[in-house]
Amino acid sequence: MTRNSEVENAFGAARDRYARLGVDVDAALKRLEALAISLQCWQGDDVGGFEKSDTALGGGLAVTGNHPGKARNHDELRRDMEKALSLIPGCHRVNLHAIYGEFGGKKVDRDAIGPEHFQGWIDWARAQGIGLDFNATCFSHPKADSGFTLSSRDAATRAFWIDHVQRCRAISAHVGRELKNTCVHNLWVPDGSKDLPVDRFGHRARLRESLDEIFAESHDRAHMVDSVESKLFGLGSEAFVVGSHEFYLGYALTKGLMVCLDTGHFHPTESVADKIPSLLQFCDELLLHVSRGVRWDSDHVVIVDDELRRLAEEIVRAQALDRVRVALDFFDGSINRIGAWVIGVRAAQRAFLMALLEPHAKLKEYEDKGELFARLGLMEEAKTLPIGAVWDYFCRTQEVPVGESWIDAVRRYEKDVLSKRS
Repeated sequence: MTRNSEVENAFGAARDRYARLGVDVDAALKRLEALAISLQCWQGDDVGGFEKSDTALGGGLAVTGNHPGKARNHDELRRDMEKALSLIPGCHRVNLHAIYGEFGGKKVDRDAIGPEHFQGWIDWARAQGIGLDFNATCFSHPKADSGFTLSSRDAATRAFWIDHVQRCRAISAHVGRELKNTCVHNLWVPDGSKDLPVDRFGHRARLRESLDEIFAESHDRAHMVDSVESKLFGLGSEAFVVGSHEFYLGYALTKGLMVCLDTGHFHPTESVADKIPSLLQFCDELLLHVSRGVRWDSDHVVIVDDELRRLAEEIVRAQALDRVRVALDFFDGSINRIGAWVIGVRAAQRAFLMALLEPHAKLKEYEDKGELFARLGLMEEAKTLPIGAVWDYFCRTQEVPVGESWIDAVRRYEKDVLSKRS
């Protein structure tokens, strides 16, 4: 029996098994195919970017590991992402930071960047048939060394970063217009302090004023949409982060912006999944930055863990797949970087497939009738339903490697390409 026959036979049996629980597997696969996940470019070069600058990574961010072969230029980074995308089912997106512009070897400061510095990315994305997303880069810069940017006491510092973010929003709108594919512009700033501040209110008032100036300029939502991202704490901001969840939630709801929930930016015992059905009552859309927190580090490679499964379940149960945008946000220099991308995206897709294959109608019927033991019992039984056979079939129909065979493809790429980079 050929491998394809094995996959087909296993899928047929799995489809029948799910059908007995009222689950339409074919419909689930169509919805999964439509899910576009935004692949973070900064995993490919350890958040280095391509500015002409000697500034070290800052903003409380840290990348550990020194696995050989990281991308050194735009061509290498794009080639690496093409390889990763070739091993992932579906059609996805790429998420850029402002420091990844093509500056021609010249010093272009953050308050001087423009759409022309990202035309190469636009042309590449058009050739790949994918969309792009964008992020202002308010870290790893001398004007961020104080720990404060948009909430700084220094008016000149605030003005510099306001100008930068305004330019990033204009670039995002240009990207969306050129690609005819809405670009998400996400804003995160590292502002905060290591020890106890006295004037929390003042910093947040200044941040609000800066945001008001930034968002005073409107852009066509068909071209770009804005999101704001909070954080609980970071390296160097253990005691206080200006842009907290409560701050940005209030601001976003009053200004019509998207809230970005980064799964590594909350307390380790706090359920981000539980926030989703609440926020969707009041927000038209949400942005997820999916990462995996381990102790103090919020940016480990995404795997199918309990939190990721709960996130996917709450989105699918709320019938909100078309209202939640999903992006990855992790960086790990200790393992093959292409492999990290593939692990992360395929894990996110499997989690959503699990949620789409959940016998939700039957579970809700038990819950509505008060048969809570039956609800819990079926939830447990569903954990060992044959999702693997459905996933393998999805990969085969999308013409990407089935099962673990993608690992060998990454190994060959490392031998043929990455190992030759100094």
